[in-house]
Amino acid sequence: MGTRNIEKENLYESVKQLLECEIPHVHLPQQKLFTLFSIAFQYMLYRSSNEPGAYILRVEDSYLAEKLARKAKDETSRKFMARLLHTRKLRFERSSFYLDYFNLQSWSLTADIPREKVKAALIVKNTSHNPLIDETDFRYQTQSDMQVTDIQVPEEAVEEPVEAPIPFAVKEFGPHYYLETLKSFVPNTITIAYGENFDGVEPVKFGFIPEPQETLHGVKIARDVQLTDSEDED
Repeated sequence: MGTRNIEKENLYESVKQLLECEIPHVHLPQQKLFTLFSIAFQYMLYRSSNEPGAYILRVEDSYLAEKLARKAKDETSRKFMARLLHTRKLRFERSSFYLDYFNLQSWSLTADIPREKVKAALIVKNTSHNPLIDETDFRYQTQSDMQVTDIQVPEEAVEEPVEAPIPFAVKEFGPHYYLETLKSFVPNTITIAYGENFDGVEPVKFGFIPEPQETLHGVKIARDVQLTDSEDED
């Protein structure tokens, strides 16, 4: 079954709401990930047409980026994202879009952008834990995983477990480094993340998206219960 697109009126009004918003750093906290992505990405496209420059798209990982390319709720966002997946940099009219991930090793391309040219950034975090992760990604390593265990040394020489160093970005900016590093120089950011709280970022909600609470056969489903058919069958 194909992806059902967001209604044009809802898309238009939501993009307009973001354009009229005077908040520099916005958090979209609602649960409809692919709907929110279409709204935010269409906002970025509109901004880029009127304010040429560099625009950064930072997605949690390539697995989520591929899902966005397939399941975003408008055709333009799906096609644009599919092309951006292959090139990581894409020219649109007089602006350039860049794609990187939460993994610090993917930041080499965006790190070279002159900071004064960056106009806005869109950050997209998955709503659930992703089982298809790179085992070398420090974000998912346990304390025991990070210990050096393959070096054979005499027992008397071992004083304390040797731990891998914490990346500078995490030390400097904390667990939300993927956002905070951008906030340090990007004038406007939009973060899509359900169930997260960020400092210095204000939430914006869209009225047509229902809160995660439904009634089924007269029984109210609790707010913290996620239905499996919520987004994919929109």
